[in-house]
Amino acid sequence: MSVHTSPTSAVLEACRNVSFEHSDRLAASTDRSGYVSDSVPDGVVFAESAQDVIDVMKLAHAHRTPVVPRGTGTGLAAGSAARSGEIVVDMSRMNRIVRIDPVEQLAVVQPGVLNADLNAAAAEYGLFYAPDPASTAICSIGGNIATNAGGMRCAKYGVTREAVLALHVILADGRELRTGRETIKGVTGYDLNALIVGSEGTLGMVVESTLRLRPTPVATATVAAFFPDFATAAQAASAVIAARIQPSLLELIDGPTLEAVDAALGTTYRSQGAAFLLAQTDGFGAHLEQDVLIEAIKPYASSYEKARDAEHAEELITARREAIPSLEKLGRVSIGDIGVPRGRLAEVALGLEEISARTGVRIFTVIHASDGNLHPMIVMDPADSVTEGPAKVALGEMFHLAKRLGGTLTGEHGVGLLKRDWLLPELGEVSLDVQRTIKNALDPLNILNPGKAI
Repeated sequence: MSVHTSPTSAVLEACRNVSFEHSDRLAASTDRSGYVSDSVPDGVVFAESAQDVIDVMKLAHAHRTPVVPRGTGTGLAAGSAARSGEIVVDMSRMNRIVRIDPVEQLAVVQPGVLNADLNAAAAEYGLFYAPDPASTAICSIGGNIATNAGGMRCAKYGVTREAVLALHVILADGRELRTGRETIKGVTGYDLNALIVGSEGTLGMVVESTLRLRPTPVATATVAAFFPDFATAAQAASAVIAARIQPSLLELIDGPTLEAVDAALGTTYRSQGAAFLLAQTDGFGAHLEQDVLIEAIKPYASSYEKARDAEHAEELITARREAIPSLEKLGRVSIGDIGVPRGRLAEVALGLEEISARTGVRIFTVIHASDGNLHPMIVMDPADSVTEGPAKVALGEMFHLAKRLGGTLTGEHGVGLLKRDWLLPELGEVSLDVQRTIKNALDPLNILNPGKAI
């Protein structure tokens, strides 16, 4: 007889590769959002194949057991955070690149494949996978699909949804659903790919995906510019958009974040200005577009420089990628994810400064400036909570600021547990009712990642 007597024990005892270790369960109760759960899941199933996931879901459906899908745990909205009474299906061991087709420019991968590993494999064929979250070295494709992740290149090449051609999905009752196709075009039936991507594991569990790859650009040109203040830098970013060019990167970092990066990396960016704009153009016209970009930012910039070579360009990009790890050295980090129209970046920059001053919460901001997606990050003492107190107030104020400017609660991180309080003001009752109807149709027992997303 088992010593485990929780309501989930019948499921867990019938599965392969189950861990009841407290360390595994504790890890599965959180992610990189700053969310701290008041309990841990009852057990973790480490799936190694699609059949493992099918078996778990059939058992979970029969026993009405809540299941939380999980990749590498790099989420930023507590979307894969599990609690008591739930079991976790961890798919990080499903990390095989099934095949790469260089002619059709696609890859077939399991959900546990790391974003960076896919790009390394694609590079051998002169190709790349466009979505590139800042956590590219540690985030999984399955998690990227769950949140419709973007990244620095998404303004030119699109977010995850635009890169997904087909999916193999396990539904709540264990049935297998295949969506999409391996062709670029296809409009037979409803677009179930688009429905699954960004659904945060609430409609089905992706066990394999067919992804679109793109040719590696023949050339890139990189510019770094510094500004007297954050709002002026945001004006410069809007001027780039108005110049009708399409940079592959247009990233903005505020002064406090630069200070954290300098402290972590030993760099001296903050001494050059109170805000930093990183821009990159690519393709056959990379240097022509770079000239237009420079003319657009000149009226605003204190200084600018072109990257000397590929190594220098990578150093500049590293400063942006290291923003979150640098802030994590200062305390617990909760990462906002609002979006606004691109012409209103300066207004939102000023608004965030005002929220910080009024609430007393430290806010550090980076921006995907070419698509208006901001990441205002709250840094707290480790003992502080993101789900109550000043941090929660500041998060709410950020959303209301974005909404006043015609924006959104989340651009690419998802809703998870952290942002559900603000769903109704953005979506409205009718939209929420339609989404709940879809959820009920695919998961009538509400066992797939319950309490998340909607």
